Amino acid sequence: LLLFVASVFLYYSVWTLLLPFLVDSSPVHAWFPSREWAIRIPTLLVILGLSSIALFLGARIVGDMKSEKQRRLPRSIGSQ
Repeated sequence: LLLFVASVFLYYSVWTLLLPFLVDSSPVHAWFPSREWAIRIPTLLVILGLSSIALFLGARIVGDMKSEKQRRLPRSIGSQ
């Protein structure tokens, strides 16, 4: 896993930091997608990650509220 992450980091670093300094006719440009995707891909990943966290927290809050409501219901019926 560490090797995979390091290779992705190296690939992205070369793509974003070194590629703009190379001549457009360089064969290295064929190894990478368009530079606009260097911004789009991380942006989409951040949006996906934040959405996942928000959905998890929302589901957790709703579940906690339902369980709290169920715990309070029997107490109020039994005390009457």
